[in-house]
Amino acid sequence: MLHHEPSGDGITPPRRPARRATLVLVLMIALICGAVVAGSLWTAGARADRERAVHSHQVTATTTGPAKAPPVATRFGSKPQAVAPAVWEQPEHVRRSGTIAVPPQTPQGRALTIWVDDAGAPTRPPGGVADRAFTSLSGGMAAAGGVGVTGTAVVFLVRRRTEGHRLAAWEREWEQVEPVWSGRLRRGSGAGDGDE
Repeated sequence: MLHHEPSGDGITPPRRPARRATLVLVLMIALICGAVVAGSLWTAGARADRERAVHSHQVTATTTGPAKAPPVATRFGSKPQAVAPAVWEQPEHVRRSGTIAVPPQTPQGRALTIWVDDAGAPTRPPGGVADRAFTSLSGGMAAAGGVGVTGTAVVFLVRRRTEGHRLAAWEREWEQVEPVWSGRLRRGSGAGDGDE
């Protein structure tokens, strides 16, 4: 007669070292993905800044009216800006006019340095290292966070499914072993032997 005895409560505990190793692997993959995205954003930003710098020029503009509040709110965290009408020359000896960003309370007749494109239209200055670093870092962190959360969720879902299969297999084995282990099979077989 075979004697099967369950170990402990019959359920093999999950292997914690293996689970930790899997989560560490997910974290490493997330960090690598974040670093790759940050590097790609840095490279793309540097290329765009170089191209913009080639087609951007600094010229001197003179305001033809006082500063006014801008029609659209400025970006959060940026310096307060106002707008004012101004004139400048770009290309050389070609007079241009338009609205430019100026410091608040700039009076009429103030000379300011602005950036313009090849056609002489006002443009934003080429990006600085700080802006590029912020964009790269925030993009890399977002990518790492997304990969980390997704990977961790997948690990937990797979673990839960595996534990469910293991528990179902244990219960099937227990249905076969329990009558022998508890003695029910011996009591039932003894009653049958007396009738012979």
